[in-house]
Amino acid sequence: MLVVAEEIRSLPDDRQAIEWRVGRGRVLRLGDTGTLMGILNCTPDSFSDGGRYGENVDDAVAAGLRMVADGASIIDVGGESTRPGADPVSAEVEQARILPVISALACASDCLISVDTYRAQTAQRAVAAGAHIVNDVWGAQREPLIAEVAARTGAGLCLMHTGRERETDSDPIRDQFAFLRRSLDIARAAGVADEAIVLDPGFGFAKDAATNFALMRRFRELRALGRPFLVGTSRKRFVRAAVGEAGDQDRATAATTALLRVAGASIFRVHDVAANREALRIADATMRSDTGSQG
Repeated sequence: MLVVAEEIRSLPDDRQAIEWRVGRGRVLRLGDTGTLMGILNCTPDSFSDGGRYGENVDDAVAAGLRMVADGASIIDVGGESTRPGADPVSAEVEQARILPVISALACASDCLISVDTYRAQTAQRAVAAGAHIVNDVWGAQREPLIAEVAARTGAGLCLMHTGRERETDSDPIRDQFAFLRRSLDIARAAGVADEAIVLDPGFGFAKDAATNFALMRRFRELRALGRPFLVGTSRKRFVRAAVGEAGDQDRATAATTALLRVAGASIFRVHDVAANREALRIADATMRSDTGSQG
C-alpha cells in the first residue's frame, strides 16, 4: 500500500531526535544531525576498496581510526564482498578477516563498531569481540537466527532491503514495504526491541539506476515504516554512471548524502567520511534554518 500525502504530513519532523539502542548499553542519538558510518572492508575483492585492509590488522585499524578522526561515529567492518558476482566465502574465512580487526578497534577507540554480515554465527562472535551493531544485508531473511543474536546480546540491528534472489514488485516503494515489514516481523518475533532497529533501503542491491533514483526521489514515503533509516549510496554503480568516468564519485556520493539527509535519512554509510561530513553540515544547516530567516 502506497503512502498518501496525509500520512506523510502526519509523520514526525525529520529533526526529531530518536535514540538507537545498541550493544553494551550504548545509545546513539539520531535525528537532530546526520550520523556517519565509515566502511572498512577487510576483503580482497570489494568493488571499491578490496584488498586495501584484508591482510594487515594494524592497517585496517589505522584506517578505521582515520575515519573516526574525520567524523565517523560508527565503523562498519565486513569480511565478505557483497558486490554482484562476488565469490562467497565460508564463515571461517569471514571471521578470520574481521574478528581480529573488531577486537583491536574496540581496544583502540570508543567508536561504535558494526559488523557487516548475514551469518548468525559471525554476528555472535563479532559482538563478543567488541561489535555493538549487526548490519545484515539480507534483512534477517537469509539467516533469521541473526535476529535472535541481536536480541540476546542487545546489539543494534540494521535490516536492509534487497532485491536479490526473489521476485520484486514493479513499484519500488511497495516492494520496500513488503520486504522490510517481513524483516521487522522476524526481528520482533525474536525479541528485538524497536528501539534497537534501523532500516536500510539497500541502494544498489539488485536495483537498476531508475529504481535507485526513484527511491531517492520518494524516500520520504519510507518514513511511514516508523524506524530511522541508514543509507549506503557510496560509490555505487548508479552514482558512478550518473557522473561518468571522469566524475568524482566521492563528491557525487556527497550530493546523494545531502539530498537523502533532507529527505529524512539518519545514518550514512560511506567510504570518504570527510567529503560526506561537509555535505551533512550543509544539509543539517538547511534543516535547522527557519523559512523566514534572512542572510
